[in-house]
Amino acid sequence: MEVRAFAEQVLLSESLDKKTERISAELTDRSPGAPLHMERPVRPANLQFAARRTAPAMPKADALNDPAKRAIAHHIMANHELQALEVMAMVLLAFPDAPTDFRIGVAKVMFDEQRHTRMHAQRCCELGLNFGDLPVNSWIWQKARSFTSVLEYCAGLPLVFEGANLDHSVEFELWFRNVGDRRSAAIMRAIHKDEIHHVRFGIEWLRKLKPPHISDWEAWISSLHWPVRPVRARGTMFQTDARLQAGLTPEFIEQLRLYQDDPAIVAAQTAAPLRTQAPATEDSTGSE
Repeated sequence: MEVRAFAEQVLLSESLDKKTERISAELTDRSPGAPLHMERPVRPANLQFAARRTAPAMPKADALNDPAKRAIAHHIMANHELQALEVMAMVLLAFPDAPTDFRIGVAKVMFDEQRHTRMHAQRCCELGLNFGDLPVNSWIWQKARSFTSVLEYCAGLPLVFEGANLDHSVEFELWFRNVGDRRSAAIMRAIHKDEIHHVRFGIEWLRKLKPPHISDWEAWISSLHWPVRPVRARGTMFQTDARLQAGLTPEFIEQLRLYQDDPAIVAAQTAAPLRTQAPATEDSTGSE
C-alpha cells in the first residue's frame, strides 16, 4: 500500500473504523504526490471538534475511583491518540518530499496510534461511555497546523506531546492501579512502552535534519511554536530512564527536567490583546 493512500485513508475517512483499520499490505512510497494541506481532518459526526470550553477536563488521581470518571479519562485520551494519528497523516500529505525512510517510519508509528485509539475507545465503552458521546477538542491538531517542515514536526509531536506521555502514561498507570483498575493500568503500560520508541524516532530524525553545528537542545527549542514549549514535554513523574531508553542524551534530559518558563515571555505571549486563542479546556495530560 502506498504511504499516501494510507495517510488519505486516515485523514479523509468519516469512519472511525476505517481510520483505525490496521493495514496488512507492505508499505511503499513510490507516488508521494503533491502537497495537501487541510484545515481539519474529516471525522464522523460524533467526533467533530467541539467549540472551545465545551470538552470535559481530565479526571486525575482519586477522582478515578469513579468508573464514570475513568471512562471520561479514556474518552479524552482516545481523542488525543486519534489526533496524533491524524497529525501524522497530515504530515505525510503536507510534506511529500520528505525522505522515504522518514515517511515509512511515520506510517509505522501510525499503526501504534491506531491501536492506542482502539484500546482507549474499547475501555471507554467497557466503562459505560461510547467514544464520541462527549465533546472533543482539537488542541493537538491546532498546534500541529503550525508545522512548516518535517523538522518542526519531529520537535513538536514526538518530542513534546509523545515525550510528555512518557510521564503521563506512568502517572495514569499508577492512578488506575490505585483504584483497582488493572485493565486500564495495563493499557497505560503498553502505551508507555510504545512512546519510548516514538520519542526515539523523533530524536533520531531531528538529529538527521538539524544543522550539524547546533545541539539537539538548540535544534529542538528553536523549532517549537508557542505555546508548545519544553514545559509541555514533561509531566509530574519525570521518567529519566525512559528518556535514556529513547535515545535522549543525559544533558538534554537534565535541561528538560530543570527548564522553567521565562515569566516575561509568558506574560507577553498570553496578555490581551495578543492572545489569539483561548486556553483549551480539555487537559493535555495523557496526550500523545
